[in-house]
Amino acid sequence: MKLFHYAAPQNFYPLAGRLWPWLALLATVLALAGLWVGFMVAPADAQQGQAYRIIYIHVPVSWMAMVIYLAMALWSVLGLVFNTRLSGLMTRALAPTGALLAFLSLWTGALWGKPMWGTYWVWDARLTSMLILLFLYVGYIALTSAIEDPRRSDRAGALVALVGAVNVPIIYFSVKWWNTLHQGASVSLRQSPRMASVMMTGMLLMSLAIWLYAAAIALWRVRSLMLVRDSHAGWVQQLPEVQAHRLLKGVA
Repeated sequence: MKLFHYAAPQNFYPLAGRLWPWLALLATVLALAGLWVGFMVAPADAQQGQAYRIIYIHVPVSWMAMVIYLAMALWSVLGLVFNTRLSGLMTRALAPTGALLAFLSLWTGALWGKPMWGTYWVWDARLTSMLILLFLYVGYIALTSAIEDPRRSDRAGALVALVGAVNVPIIYFSVKWWNTLHQGASVSLRQSPRMASVMMTGMLLMSLAIWLYAAAIALWRVRSLMLVRDSHAGWVQQLPEVQAHRLLKGVA
């Protein structure tokens, strides 16, 4: 099948190289548009004033931090079931971006919480479960970096990703299951949006921008991981960029 053709690093490497620059460009354009709509066009909120505008960053990065961890869990399942090398590499490539977005979620949430709640942090169910998600990302990165054997490292990381995936629905449903300070979902598939259409437009633009950014960075990073792991493989040695680097080292 064509899909399994790209499961081999030597076939996925050029595909990722073609995709990531375009994804990064689209992410930049959409982010600029989303920030312009959110900070320049959208009106102030009736209750929160100008402070609410941080949601154009906070909500998209929070969504994507959860989505990336679920993507890591999916790649982990594929790796354990089909024993594909690409699965472990993609999981590793996604983790740093997920950790960054989880941190940004907590940071922007703290900045938003100060004027709304009078404090930067409370041990709220939503905040605590998001903090656990950040720890899971950091734990995954630390564990896979500590194990030298790539296969053992991938399997150990896959188990961490799968176990930690239980935390994602807890984050999402925490505002429904417990009495929390954190407000409910801004967007719901079952209900009409709680915000004005222009606010929703800015939110969706930023969400798509963050999604494309995460995809672009993951594809760029997985190419670097492939070069490191398969540095002595024939297909790597034949890459034009590797041959050019070797030539420059020889001249130097």
